[in-house]
Amino acid sequence: MSPGQLSLFDVAGTGPHGARSLESFRRELRAFRWRNRRTDVRATTVEAGERAPLSVETFVNEFWTSRQRAAHSLHEISYRACFKPQLPGFFIERLTRPGDRVYDPFMGRGTTVLEAALMGRAPLGCDVNPLSAILVAPRLEPPAVEEVRRRLEEISFSQAAERPEDLRAFYHPETLRELCALRAHLLAREAAGALDRVDRWIRMVAVNRLTGHSPGFFSVYTLPPNQAVSVEAQRKINARRGQSPPRRSVPALILRKTRALLADCDAASRAALAAAARGCRLITADAGSTPGIETGSVELVVTSPPFLDVVDYAADNWLRCWFCGIDPKAVRLTVVKSLEEWKAEMTRVFIEFARVLRPGGFVAFEVGEVRRGRVLLEEAVIPCGARAGLQAELVLVNRQRFTKTANCWGVRNGELGTNTNRIVLFLKPGARRR
Repeated sequence: MSPGQLSLFDVAGTGPHGARSLESFRRELRAFRWRNRRTDVRATTVEAGERAPLSVETFVNEFWTSRQRAAHSLHEISYRACFKPQLPGFFIERLTRPGDRVYDPFMGRGTTVLEAALMGRAPLGCDVNPLSAILVAPRLEPPAVEEVRRRLEEISFSQAAERPEDLRAFYHPETLRELCALRAHLLAREAAGALDRVDRWIRMVAVNRLTGHSPGFFSVYTLPPNQAVSVEAQRKINARRGQSPPRRSVPALILRKTRALLADCDAASRAALAAAARGCRLITADAGSTPGIETGSVELVVTSPPFLDVVDYAADNWLRCWFCGIDPKAVRLTVVKSLEEWKAEMTRVFIEFARVLRPGGFVAFEVGEVRRGRVLLEEAVIPCGARAGLQAELVLVNRQRFTKTANCWGVRNGELGTNTNRIVLFLKPGARRR
């Protein structure tokens, strides 16, 4: 947290004792101060076809920290376009009680699912990308460091039948041999139905270490770990930088990352995760069609959908898919190019939200910032919720300094990055469960 910044948790002093009313939530937003800066309260007005325009109260401030790595260590898994854990935590604490079901239909790296579990809620997640469950499930049942070390010692990293030569654009020959040996071990265990929680953890860590721009990754310097360039593009990067892949030890880096991820895993964290894991479901499916989720069973949805024409998940994840034995052509991801197409897709998803929500339940829908802020997706999504029978109650804009410099893209702080979280809070009409 920045010096002098009050957390909104401190303003009202209410912890995870129970869900508060929507009106008390509004009062809290209005009362918030950060460095004596008042919350800017305004209106977001949206055309509603033949009806009168919709006006939604909008609150703007820095409501949670802009610092990186300021949450539980288990969250430190990279995924494209993910949000900070403070975002779902903000809404989970205020709008749910312990034991309530919290759902993320576009779970990505599992930020909402994991934060809900750590806060004593019942998490539920869905993503059409099978890589998502691979990244999320192991962190709900984390092994001890010693378990991981023993398993790594049992794997023969010197044996690798398959070594795709084109991957030498990313990896030293010995690193590639170890990586392929690990891949073969995991795929064989999976085919035999013998993949256990330690194997799944090792796979999750390895998937997250495949490529990156520091010595903590298996690869030579390349784009950040949440995306992989093509082989040809990597060859150009190598030529431009005059670099060749250095020798990295696959088991050593997996153990190093394991220690970092488990740094905050004390007895309380493990107890909360174990309780949540027993009833947690992670579904690989289209968010608009989830018949396996009971009608009226969810108290809160916190999610961020695929952004409008910004992210190409299929291209980003080709190397991860190779390592996990997934055919990327078989994964039908939502990548839309036009605003109208995006709104049609979101309306379909909101209809499913309305089905799974309890009366009085909420959707906190984060739409980020696209096209350098020229397209305000909160204005586009409010009618989508209305068509599904949900009421847009407020818009919350968390404004912050862009605090992560991305040298590989030539991006400096405050430039081109996502400088706001823009969240529309919807309500399903009806009496709320007490």
